[in-house]
Amino acid sequence: MTEFQTTITGLTHDGRGVARIDNKAVFVSGALMGESVRVALRKRHRNYDEADIVEIITPSVHRVEPRCRHFTMCSGCSLQHMDPAAQIEAKQNVLAENFERIGKVRPETWLPPLTDQPWGYRRKGRFSVRYVAKKERVLVGFREESNPGFVADITHCEVIHPALGPKVGLLADMIGTLEARSDIPQVEFAAGDDTVALVFRHMTPLSAGDQAKLVAFGQQHGLAIYLQPGGISTVHPLWPEQPRLAFAITADNVELEFRPLDFVQVNAGMNQRMMARTMELLDPQPTDRVLDLFCGLGNFTLPIARHVAHVIGVEGEHGLVERAAENAARNGLHNVSFAVANLFENQKHAPWATQVWDKLVLDPPRAGADKVLEYLPGKATRRVVYVSCHPGSLARDAGILVQKHGFRLVSAGVMDMFPHTAHVESIALFER
Repeated sequence: MTEFQTTITGLTHDGRGVARIDNKAVFVSGALMGESVRVALRKRHRNYDEADIVEIITPSVHRVEPRCRHFTMCSGCSLQHMDPAAQIEAKQNVLAENFERIGKVRPETWLPPLTDQPWGYRRKGRFSVRYVAKKERVLVGFREESNPGFVADITHCEVIHPALGPKVGLLADMIGTLEARSDIPQVEFAAGDDTVALVFRHMTPLSAGDQAKLVAFGQQHGLAIYLQPGGISTVHPLWPEQPRLAFAITADNVELEFRPLDFVQVNAGMNQRMMARTMELLDPQPTDRVLDLFCGLGNFTLPIARHVAHVIGVEGEHGLVERAAENAARNGLHNVSFAVANLFENQKHAPWATQVWDKLVLDPPRAGADKVLEYLPGKATRRVVYVSCHPGSLARDAGILVQKHGFRLVSAGVMDMFPHTAHVESIALFER
């Protein structure tokens, strides 16, 4: 195996160190900016190579001891070896670089980064499950870092909700006792404020004995148990009979109920902080009419409704829109309505798209909102708040808002929705 000594000069979008060896980029897992390292080439590609650290000769001042002993094997986290302040700085640098390179824009001011508790924050996710016959045991976890086809052999997770994170090994052991242990490919988890739920996907019907073991596990550990024999529509509770998943947005006295496979923001603490910043940037007034696109369950729509004359939320998934409307009624909000629409198709003739809106909220998936920006915002819209889970699509769309629609990029900043990962969540304010 070929070894080299080199210096790390940058970080990739997924948190690997970048070096240059013989004028070719080399991505080094686990390396940090400025470190002098000895590396071993693992895989060659046409435009870059991949390498692993053999020795850290000069460590970065930002290097810390990873809290989780599974860190180097599990793909769930990529930055536990970097101190939290440096993680935030790296993410802000990624956002700034994307704005300048892709959007050809720069915010007039940078918002202070939003952070919250860096451990036990993850309330939503999916475990892969695999029965390994040679070991006669079940593995439950995320994928391996170096071999994505394999499930990482973990016993606990430091970033998952504390009601579940320390119990991953116990969950694996329990599944290993089931008759259907070879027929359960995944377990999804979802945590509300008071209930943590597990959804067991099973490819064959479960025996009464297996169901009893699942119920016993739920009762012992205080977890709601759901079964999923087919598609999303087949998800149903096993125990208790009617579990309730919900979370509150306390500042606006709103509570949203959801189903275990619904999209919700992964980080509950950061969601509260993100809502507060969104309200600060949106500056909702009693006479405002607000359009909230990619609204999901109404995470932004319902709190905004507490402060404005009227708000409409638009979302592509029927089930989420139904539950958003139910949440509005449950919270006594009558100045809010919802529409179902595929926002990656041209909707410029939809009734909500032809109305006059004072302010616009965008919270798109990774693909961004460029299709929407072909016909919105209208001339009367004076303020846009854009919440992004991908800096590249935000930068592209910022360029559209500034150069096509005549907005200023007033401010922007990162939100650490996924600590210890290279994921960059951000928020930006545009004004006419």
